[in-house]
Amino acid sequence: MNLDLTTVIIYSYILGSIPFGLLITKFFLKEDIRDVGSGNIGATNVLRTGKKILAALTLFLDISKGFVSVYFTSKYFSELIYLSGLICFLGHVFPVWLKFKGGKGIATYLGVVLALSFKLALVFGVSWLIILYVTRYSSLSSMIGSLNVFLFAFLSTSISFDFIYFTFLMIIIFTHRENILRLKNKTEDKIKF
Repeated sequence: MNLDLTTVIIYSYILGSIPFGLLITKFFLKEDIRDVGSGNIGATNVLRTGKKILAALTLFLDISKGFVSVYFTSKYFSELIYLSGLICFLGHVFPVWLKFKGGKGIATYLGVVLALSFKLALVFGVSWLIILYVTRYSSLSSMIGSLNVFLFAFLSTSISFDFIYFTFLMIIIFTHRENILRLKNKTEDKIKF
C-alpha cells in the first residue's frame, strides 16, 4: 500500500469517526445521546433532546467533516477524492471509538456530495426537503434523496463515478434497515416542525 493511499485512509477515517452528536450533548447537556430516542449519535436524534441549536450544530459539524475530508484530498491527493469521501462516511457509520456503532451517515454523506458536486448536493437537498415536508419521515427522506443522487449521477453524462454513489446508497439503506421495518409497520417516528 503506497504512502498517499495510507495517509488518505487514515485521516479520512479519523475525521469521519469524530462523534460530534455525542460530544456536543455530553458537553452541553451532560447526557449521553445514545440513551435518548433512537440511541443514534446523529443530528436527528439530537433534535429529540428538544435542543434545536445543538441539533443544528451537530448537523453542521457532521456535514463539515465530509466536506473537509474531500476538499483537503482534492488539494493534495486529487486522484483519491472518492475514496476519501467513502472512508470518511464509513468512519462516521463505524467509528472505532464507539465499538463501530455510529450514526446513519446522512449529514456526512451530504458533506461528501457537496464537495464532489454542488449539483448532486442540490438534488439531495431538494429531494430530502420535499419528502420530509410530505411524509415527516427523516429516514425516508434520506433514502429517497440518496437514491435520487445515484439516479441523477447514473443518467448524467457529465458526472463520473456513479458507482460510488451506488455504494453510498447501499450503505445508507443498510444503516436504515430498522427504519425500513418501522416504516413498513407504521411505527416510525415523525419529525415535528
